[in-house]
Amino acid sequence: MGTVAVGILVFGAAALVVKGMIKERKSGKSARCGGDCGHCGGHCH
Repeated sequence: MGTVAVGILVFGAAALVVKGMIKERKSGKSARCGGDCGHCGGHCH
């Protein structure tokens, strides 16, 4: 039973991290190029 609870917590934490990364990417705040070539100088594509 404890293993299931820990698995659910780990899965939930991973889902929140991925959700946050997607949100940052869409808003252009990620460390990687967000498609705005004016922001990165155009060398990302």
